[in-house]
Amino acid sequence: MEIRRLNGGDAEGYRVLRHEALLKNPEAFSSSYEDEMNYEVADYRQRLDNKHTYTFGAFDTNQLVGVVTLVPEGKVKLKHRANIFAMYVTPSQRGRGLGRELVKKAIQQAAELNSVEQIHLTVTSTNEPAKKLYVSLGFEPYGVEKNALQIDGTYYNEDLMVLFL
Repeated sequence: MEIRRLNGGDAEGYRVLRHEALLKNPEAFSSSYEDEMNYEVADYRQRLDNKHTYTFGAFDTNQLVGVVTLVPEGKVKLKHRANIFAMYVTPSQRGRGLGRELVKKAIQQAAELNSVEQIHLTVTSTNEPAKKLYVSLGFEPYGVEKNALQIDGTYYNEDLMVLFL
C-alpha cells in the first residue's frame, strides 16, 4: 500500500473515487453527486494541483482506494488552523487501517507547516467508525451542528472535532 500526495496526474482516478464516495455515502459529504457529476477531469486536476491544498491518496497497486484532504486556513487571523475534508476509503478496503494512515499523513503535513496549531473536521454524528478513528488519533469533540445536512428530506447532525498539535 502506498500513500502519497496526489497531483493533477491523478485527476481521473480521483474523479472516479470521489463520485463513488458521493453516491455511496452522501451523508458524509457537504457536496453531493449532483453538485459534481458534471465536473471534468480538468476541474479535479486543478483542485489537486492547488499548492495550498494537500490531498493524499492510498493506492492498492495502482488503484486509488482512499483519500483525505487537508486545507490550511489562508487568512492571517486563522493561519493557526487547518481543516480535514473529503475523507473516504472504498468499502472493499475498509478495516485495513488505510483511513488511519491517511489521517496520520494529513496530521503530519499540518505539523510540517509550522504555523498550524489545530486541525478541525466534521463527521456525521451517526458515523461511529469514523468518530472512533478520529478520537483514537487525538481529535476531541467540541460541539454538534444540528441538521447540518439535508438529504431527501432527512437531516443529519455533524460532530465538530479538533486536534490540538
